[in-house]
Amino acid sequence: MAAPAMFFSQANPQQQQAIATTEGPLLIIAGPGSGKTFTLVERIIYLITHKDVAPENLFVVTFTDKAAQELTTRIANRLIEIGARFNLNEMYLGTFHSICLRWLDDHREFTRLKRNFTMMDQFDQQYFLYRRLKEYEAIPNSELVIGDREQSSWNKSQSLLKWLNTVTEEALDADTLIKAPDLEVSVLGQCYALYQKHLEEENAIDFSTIQLEALKLLKNSPTILSELQSKLQYLMVDEYQDTNTIQELILNLIAGATPEKRPNLCVVGDDDQGLYRFRGATIRNILQFKDKFPDGHCQQVRLTTNYRSHPDIIDFYNRWMKGQEWEHDGQEFRYQKQIEPREAEFPTVPTVPTVVKVAGQTAQVWHEEVLAFLHTLRDQGNLTDLNQVAFLFRSVKSDKAVALSQFLERNGINVYSPRSDQFFEREEIRLMIGALIFLFPQFPEIRKWADDAHLKIWDYYDQECFALFAQELRKPENQSLLRWARAIAKNHLTLTQNADYAFSGLFYRLLQFPLFSRYLGEDLLKQKGIQNSRAMRNLAIFSQLLDKFEYLYTVQVLTPGFLDKNIKDLFNQFFRFLQDGGIDEYEDTSEYAPSGCVSFLTIHQSKGLEFPVVIVGSLEASPRKQHAPLNEVLENDYLLRPPFEPLELTKFFDFRRLFYTAFSRAQNLLVLTCLEKQGRGQTPFKHFLDFYRELPYWRDPSFKPVAIPLEQVKDVNLKREYSFTSHLTLFENCAEQYRFFKELEFAPSETNSILFGTVVHQTIEDIHKTVLRGEEHKLSEEQVIRWFDSNYAYLTKRERAYLAPNVKRAALEQVIRYYRRNQGNWTHIQEAEVDVSLVKDEYILSGNIDLIQGEDNTVEIVDFKSEKKLDVNNPKDRKKLDRYRRQLEVYAHIVEERTGHTVSKMHLYYTSEESGNPYVTLPKDTRSIERTIATFDQVVHRIEGKDFGLAERPTKLCKGCDMRFYCDAKNWKLEKLNH
Repeated sequence: MAAPAMFFSQANPQQQQAIATTEGPLLIIAGPGSGKTFTLVERIIYLITHKDVAPENLFVVTFTDKAAQELTTRIANRLIEIGARFNLNEMYLGTFHSICLRWLDDHREFTRLKRNFTMMDQFDQQYFLYRRLKEYEAIPNSELVIGDREQSSWNKSQSLLKWLNTVTEEALDADTLIKAPDLEVSVLGQCYALYQKHLEEENAIDFSTIQLEALKLLKNSPTILSELQSKLQYLMVDEYQDTNTIQELILNLIAGATPEKRPNLCVVGDDDQGLYRFRGATIRNILQFKDKFPDGHCQQVRLTTNYRSHPDIIDFYNRWMKGQEWEHDGQEFRYQKQIEPREAEFPTVPTVPTVVKVAGQTAQVWHEEVLAFLHTLRDQGNLTDLNQVAFLFRSVKSDKAVALSQFLERNGINVYSPRSDQFFEREEIRLMIGALIFLFPQFPEIRKWADDAHLKIWDYYDQECFALFAQELRKPENQSLLRWARAIAKNHLTLTQNADYAFSGLFYRLLQFPLFSRYLGEDLLKQKGIQNSRAMRNLAIFSQLLDKFEYLYTVQVLTPGFLDKNIKDLFNQFFRFLQDGGIDEYEDTSEYAPSGCVSFLTIHQSKGLEFPVVIVGSLEASPRKQHAPLNEVLENDYLLRPPFEPLELTKFFDFRRLFYTAFSRAQNLLVLTCLEKQGRGQTPFKHFLDFYRELPYWRDPSFKPVAIPLEQVKDVNLKREYSFTSHLTLFENCAEQYRFFKELEFAPSETNSILFGTVVHQTIEDIHKTVLRGEEHKLSEEQVIRWFDSNYAYLTKRERAYLAPNVKRAALEQVIRYYRRNQGNWTHIQEAEVDVSLVKDEYILSGNIDLIQGEDNTVEIVDFKSEKKLDVNNPKDRKKLDRYRRQLEVYAHIVEERTGHTVSKMHLYYTSEESGNPYVTLPKDTRSIERTIATFDQVVHRIEGKDFGLAERPTKLCKGCDMRFYCDAKNWKLEKLNH
């Protein structure tokens, strides 16, 4: 289809074709640096502006949340640029997991899930299995799946988790597996059936099961599937080479992809960068995409012009891919392609090599050579910021990678390596663990279950943590900490009554002392570069871990009867498991690469990124098998599709794809680096050797860093989302609270339960959803009570908090009263629990509206309150009412800007009001709304500028705040704020 030339002013012919081909199936093979994201964004804009596609008709899937955020920002910026009004909230844009979760939330009543279900991350899931491992071990021959008796229970649970997730991601049926003639497959089926039973009992869901439940929803609810199929008219999937079986099944259902139908389904990817087989991804999805449709029905576009790399770098990784034979038994397992450099930007004859090697014969020499190379780039070349350099490894946890990063840091080169398992090696974490051990002097004795018992982690506790803390306590500046800690430790040794704190409470008390408060200064957060704020962010992560422990082990306060058990659970189990598995440090999504640091990344982590200088390590790596014997049995006889790639060749295919991805991250300079070794463990490994030998050494006279211009690392400029209740109100109440609990994400230990308001809101939402589905006839007081009881049961199960019987009864009365008042008069309801957003120049303004009502062309906004009704004439209530007014003004602003409709009224509805008018109608004034939005803009500006200064301490809020101990001891610099 032809399109206006102006629209394509920046697109090359292949990109133009991809943008304008909107009808029917389309396969876009996008090589590295070929402007894939640009093409996707422009294609979406083209659909909106030239095809008049509404937001709810678009379905766009990305591989990661960060990619979704970047895509959202770029689309938003383009929409602002062309002056288009478009509500991104109504567009299905996100990862498969986030979109499936949205469907489950929208249609929960058609799934096994109840309200307030628990979402488990990988650690939660493994711990869930660990706590129930005996039930799985009771299955005859379970060792075939779980592992033998010699393995630890934690390792067994890890093995079990892997196989259960495999069954989920392949969408296999438990009953079919149970009946299998292969014993290990039958055992796996029994384990899976038991796991599904456990999930249902606990109203829980894991990362993989999100997609399974969504698939079941679509299969078992034809009406919902039909609605989605008719709504989602244009579908796009990015990184299609990394999709798995269950995602393909979901996509086929939504697209209605059959040989008879030509859905508007566009998939984008690069088979050469398929890296996620170990997570269930299959390259067959992209290689066989065209085969789903009759000949000539699926169009194909290849984006092969590279806008990223120097021609010599492109030539290097083109030759790397040609070094592998991709054909087997007459079948090709790669789309043949030749990546071409952009035109007319490079001299025809290279004057200086841009692919070189840095090496050494011993570890010390290698480290020193890498350091000297970095210094040379900085002192004699064009390196202006260390963030222009990225080191890529197969694993950043390897001994070689960790040793190199530690050497560089000791020699003044800051290293950003959040996934290198150094969390427990950081000084602030060792000090905190040492402090907690000091506070429980009984630990060295009670940790043993036998006289000769020993755990490896005890050496870490004693030598790395406790010894360090004890050494600090001897310093004069820590005398106040010593006195406090001794008194607490003495009390814990002979605890006779319940404390008013748990482990997280002690953590927050420790932050008041200079030994820890030195890591928390607001000035450190303002300074550029992640290194300055890494310690405070690690302490925030530590607070989250303590919070998780107290939730999983149901620890609310320390008690005499359970103290010893709690201590053993924390140190012998919880921290040990976390250290074994590794904890990632903070990753800043707002920065592409932190200023002032070189990045140490896994090759998988670097996917989709680019750096001026890329230094690729792990040259000792060899192709390795990623499948176990059970994988082979499943693949040959039990998967939904016959085998595709020959299993014996997959390790070679994946090896080429992995390092191709690494090499193609480089913009201006690609470096191969290693500790060279001959004989056994030869480095570089034979697959690299021919490529490595031909490269000039970096000290060769031909290598002139000054002649190689280096790009600056690109600015991410992601738009962050801000809402009135979660951001503006919290910031205005106390910017310091905002800094710790929102910006740094410390986990509060003293959370105020809002069970009452939540259960009232949720049950009223059930009423509204039933009405909006056209099922008003199903409403009755009995049904409302059933909803209330179910919501309360699952809410208390998740929150582990309860309402007193009379309070619970009062909550139910509020809901029943609302139902009676509106019975038979539901026609005014337009939408309920509406997520709304508005894209602004600097951020995305968002909110959740309880109810939008109105008749004809009027729009009224309603926010429900379960507290006592405020008196508009009472001066004491005015401050709160003013806050509610501003909240509704924000909602009115979003609704008017995104829809063009005028909001005629703004209401508060008090469900607590027994006989009087439950409404408080607030005046809507355009100038007042403008002032509220201007204030919001100012607050966001301060947050983005890391300005958390206070004019005075809000002492009324301090009483229940975890940070009160820190704040009491802090030397405040109060500011006169002119905002």
